[in-house]
Amino acid sequence: MSETSSPRAIVESLFPHLQVAATYAHQMQSKIAVLPAKGEGDNFFAAALTDADLAIQNLVEVALLARFPHIRFYGEEYEQSRNTKYFRAIDLGGESDYLVTLDPIDGTQFYLDGHSNYQIILSILNWDDFEAVIAISPAHNTYYYALRGEGAFQGTLTQSLAACQPLRVGQPKPTILLGWGMSALQSRLQQQDYKVIDIATAYSREIQVPNLNGILTGDIAGAAIKSGKFIDGAALAFLAREAGCIVTAHDGSALPPLHTCKDYSLPGLIVAASESVHQHLLAALQSLAE
Repeated sequence: MSETSSPRAIVESLFPHLQVAATYAHQMQSKIAVLPAKGEGDNFFAAALTDADLAIQNLVEVALLARFPHIRFYGEEYEQSRNTKYFRAIDLGGESDYLVTLDPIDGTQFYLDGHSNYQIILSILNWDDFEAVIAISPAHNTYYYALRGEGAFQGTLTQSLAACQPLRVGQPKPTILLGWGMSALQSRLQQQDYKVIDIATAYSREIQVPNLNGILTGDIAGAAIKSGKFIDGAALAFLAREAGCIVTAHDGSALPPLHTCKDYSLPGLIVAASESVHQHLLAALQSLAE
């Protein structure tokens, strides 16, 4: 790949368009139309769809095709997009043949219910691991980004990538997030004096609860999720890892290379802000197998 299509160059080129997308998402949140559910996934979060998802994906697709017409691209709404056929491919390539992925509104149900912790997540994947992730929080006028091996950074939407400050997870709240299918861990973790948020039962349309991006803000100290989709959970885990968090599979092992995974998804993830939190989550998961 040429220098002009390096992961940093791709992120820098798309950032102005992502700023526009963020402003659009924020201004339109109270007005946005709900589209028929996608009819896929194992929970109502996965099925939610709005005009904003399609509009933002279309904007990013147009920007990508104009600047990087030969790139691989996989957007969450690829099946409904009129641009999918113009990209060279939607799957992982070989080494340094990057795949750009997009979750145009991560947390669509949060977005529909008026909560502020939805995001726009764009990632650049190599055949083995993430090369870059940028996660924008329009309602908070902030974003986080990371480049492989260079750490994670945060800034406001008016700041360039170069102006951002290093992101380090400090002293998070003693709260653990359990993703869908992880409810069985709750009692074991409560015995360790954690507040446990089981997203399957704790989600409320009226009261906002943290989601996985809370690991970046200190709202949660750790999380266990059943699988990490490349476009969202795995991308946020990469950001957390670059910010100094511990990220492993459920058995404590290192994550597998991306090209060995199926359905654009890593296996179950542990994301922890400290070694002690990681050990508590690992022990809870191991107790289920006994």
